[in-house]
Amino acid sequence: MPQLNPNPWFFIFLFSWLFFLIIMTKQVMNHLFNKEPKLKNTDKPKPEPWYWPWT
Repeated sequence: MPQLNPNPWFFIFLFSWLFFLIIMTKQVMNHLFNKEPKLKNTDKPKPEPWYWPWT
């Protein structure tokens, strides 16, 4: 039964996980975090005075 022989499958499993953990992690992180986060503006705008046409 060749499917129970772990010799070739273990190395395929090991190299695929190493590929995903080492190489793909860098590419995904570069894609996701390529921009600096922007700070929110904390200044509140001054309110405009209301205009009452009937006064």
